[in-house]
Order: sequence, then C-alpha cells, then structure tokens
Amino acid sequence: MNRYFLEVAYHGGRYAGSQVQLNTITVQSELEKALEVYFRQKLVLTGSSRTDTGVHATQNFYHFDLPQPMNPRAIYNLNAILPHDIAIKQFIPVPAEAHCRFDAIAREYEYFIYQVKDPFLVDRAWFYPYTIDWEGLQTAAGVLKEYTDFTSFSKRNSQVKTFNCRIIYSEWKRGEKGAVYRVKANRFLRGMVRGLVGTMLQVGRGKITLQQFREIIEARDCTKADFSVPGHGLFLQKVEYPEHYFM
Repeated sequence: MNRYFLEVAYHGGRYAGSQVQLNTITVQSELEKALEVYFRQKLVLTGSSRTDTGVHATQNFYHFDLPQPMNPRAIYNLNAILPHDIAIKQFIPVPAEAHCRFDAIAREYEYFIYQVKDPFLVDRAWFYPYTIDWEGLQTAAGVLKEYTDFTSFSKRNSQVKTFNCRIIYSEWKRGEKGAVYRVKANRFLRGMVRGLVGTMLQVGRGKITLQQFREIIEARDCTKADFSVPGHGLFLQKVEYPEHYFM
C-alpha cells in the first residue's frame, strides 16, 4: 500500500467547509468524487486542517492510501475532473505511518479586510468601512501571545481534549485598501481565527478596551467573543511539517 499526501488549494465560496458532511457539498467530497472517477475505486481522505463554510485555502493537505503507485499524469487528469475552484498542487509519497493532521507542527492563517469599495474583493475579503484605531488593534494582536488557553475563541460544542494553543506570531499589516491579520500557531480551535478577528476589531473600533479584551480571553467563555466576521475573508495559507519531513 502506498501513502500519499495530497496538497490542494481552493476557493471556499461554494462549499460547506473542507470536511465531508452529510447532504452538503464540501471540498473533501469533491476531491473524493474525482479520485473515485480517476482511480475507479473509493478512496477515503484524511484532512490536515478543517476549514469552515466559505473559508479559502492556498495550501491544505489530505492523505490517502493507494494500492498501486501514482501515475505522473494524475495531477493533470484530476484537475480536469475537479470543479474550477479546487486545484491539486502535488502528490507527495510518504511513509505508511505519516499523518497529515497529527504530524503538522503549525498552521498559518490570514484574514483580509478592505475599507475602499472594490467589486474584485467581495468574495475574498470583508468590506469593513469603519474608522479603526490601528495602534490599539495591533496591541490587541500582540496580547494574544501572552496566553495559551483560547476557550473563549472556540465555537460551542467543539469536541477537543484541550483548548490550549501556542501562538507563534499574531499581527496586523495595513495595505493600500485595508489590512490583513496574520496568525501562526501550533494548532487552532474551531472558529478561533474568526473569533479573534471579530473581537480584536471591537478593540479597534473602541467598543471594548484592551483590558476588556483581556477579560474576554481570561473568561474562557465563548459567548463573550465576537464570531460574526464572515468566512470569505479567511485563508488557510500554510500547513507546516517538521524540517525534512517530505524527504
């Protein structure tokens, strides 16, 4: 049996997330459908990172097992089968025990907002035409690195053993039309990045103070964070594995 990592990119606008769900279209269901057509057998994918409805990815991974060696033309043929908003970037042969979720050591996300109306950004960023205290917003982003328990930024009914995450960097970068929030951590909770962005923007608009932001984190209560930011501004940018992992 041959194990492969499948690297993909996708525009999440049409999908109810990346993971297979009953009676709805997802990125994984489209990938499994294409693989079954091409290989003429049912192949089950395991994902490295779960993205929610509408969220995009420039890099995500799945792994699967294949009885025969991979045909070099598989990428071209599978991309021809897949819908326009999902692309396979590469297949990577890995040892049989490799696991794309458990072996990942970090993930990087970016959330985009724009403040000047632009029809070409409507499905890839959140239009947010409000006055923002950028210094306060940046300070709030830096505060997150002081904490490890992010229960307040995990959606209800998240079935995880721990709410601890180690944030490696957290920062806002301003651009000509808006800004992007960049965050990297060893792991993320369900809805965490959107909860962080929404709550930080409350600081940026002066609706809550920096001290109140700290109190929301320390409360460990998801009802106090703001999860209202839409998914279409969020991108999973990178899934990181140990050095030389793919060699």
